[in-house]
Amino acid sequence: MRRLTSPPLTVVTAALVALTLLTDVAHAQKKTLVVALNQDPDILDPTLARTYVGRIVFAHFCEKLYEIDEGLRISPQLAAALPAITDGGRTVTIKLRAGVKFNDGTPMDADAVKFSLDRHRTLKGSNRASELAPVDTVEVVDPLTVRLRLKGPYSPLLAQLTDRAGMPVSPTAVKKLGDNFGTAPVCVGPWQFAERVAQDRIVVEKSSHYFDPAQAKFDKVVFRIIPDDNVRLANLRSGDIDVLHMVRPSDATAIKREGRFELSNVTGLGYQGVTINLHNKTGKQNPPGDLGTPLANDPRVREALELSIDREALNQVVWDGLYTPGCTPIPPISVFFDKTRKCPARDVARAKKLLAEAGLAGGYAFEMTIINNPAERRVGEVIQQMAREAGFNIALRPQEFASALKDDDDGKLQAFQVGWSGRVDPDGNIHMNQTCKGSLNTTLACDEKIDALLNRAREISDVDQRRALYREAIDMFSARRNIIYLYHLNYIVAFPKNFKGYKAVPDGLIRVKGTSWN
Repeated sequence: MRRLTSPPLTVVTAALVALTLLTDVAHAQKKTLVVALNQDPDILDPTLARTYVGRIVFAHFCEKLYEIDEGLRISPQLAAALPAITDGGRTVTIKLRAGVKFNDGTPMDADAVKFSLDRHRTLKGSNRASELAPVDTVEVVDPLTVRLRLKGPYSPLLAQLTDRAGMPVSPTAVKKLGDNFGTAPVCVGPWQFAERVAQDRIVVEKSSHYFDPAQAKFDKVVFRIIPDDNVRLANLRSGDIDVLHMVRPSDATAIKREGRFELSNVTGLGYQGVTINLHNKTGKQNPPGDLGTPLANDPRVREALELSIDREALNQVVWDGLYTPGCTPIPPISVFFDKTRKCPARDVARAKKLLAEAGLAGGYAFEMTIINNPAERRVGEVIQQMAREAGFNIALRPQEFASALKDDDDGKLQAFQVGWSGRVDPDGNIHMNQTCKGSLNTTLACDEKIDALLNRAREISDVDQRRALYREAIDMFSARRNIIYLYHLNYIVAFPKNFKGYKAVPDGLIRVKGTSWN
């Protein structure tokens, strides 16, 4: 009988090298890059959009006046230079890059930027309105200069212009498409919008109008929507996707061990938590109403809910300890982070006492909406189990991301396990969500004292003074608990080792511009 033997190690090694070379050659010839997202973005209109995954897509065909880098430094993108600030901070003059065209071939000039900023400020339903609320007027100085007249000094303005508030849109396309602009958006970018299939993919194609075409090494970038972590990982391993966004922490070690992929890991600027509806009965744009529930009306019930949750245990159980527990909207990487603040420890006995004082000694039931993917379900289940020990009976309601956001806007949710991707300036993490007329204040919580503190923080630039104002405001809205902040996540991205040029920025956005196969 012939004995079967294993091939010599040198043969195996040669085979692996050959396979790697073949893979590299295949990548080098591939002109389409496939990026996997864990959620489907909402409307692709910079004025109306609010999802984090939408910002990733926008980064490729809707560039901004200013950009941030790995060190959170701000630099011009479509602007030609940093703005000139005069008149005690009330006048901001922005010079624009010459020769820039929108992806429909029309000029991106001062008239277009004024049109876009005014649209962000005034369009009904705009989620940029509160970001630009201090802007009184936008003036065209000359074809390449715009001047913003402010109601008062506004220190976060430059940071706001590094995101959707700073994205110019084509006036020609807006006038042509009207309310349907988000179905075929036209901005400035190395790629242009080509196709969208809901819950499946978004495709962008190389633009013939971009001012620096060498930055687009791929003819197409396809964003595939794959909510299931296991399916995304399987697609990475099979080569059906090239870049895997939001790698599950429990998968990161295994991916690294395989040796075929690079892992990028950066602490994010945002937060995750539970948003609790207090007064939004018929929609965030309508007057507040009485929801008639103990969760909405009795702060003791919300305090009991927070005290039932162990942030450290949640991080360990769901995220393998790789995220950062927190109880404010400001992450530890921010210069505005308050190192003296201690998060409330879990206290089941006090939680039960508070429920009893609220007349709910027999327990309390409510519904919490969660995003319908495995990781978010796991977060919800851990919160559900912890809260049960204190007397809460939480029914979890899984829902697709974009539709859950709409229901949140419309006042249909009691509680919503959701987060915010974060901004360089803490104003972008707080003001829109916590002020009375904040464009993302879906809870309709309102306290003029909090508004005064947050508005004052917008007017000054001194870091220590602003940090003190945020500390006082956070004390106040932490007590009302319209948002119970739980943790700050890390953005982990995986891609093949021969994918070169990728830079991890703490906003967590995937930027394909300038990358290529080696």
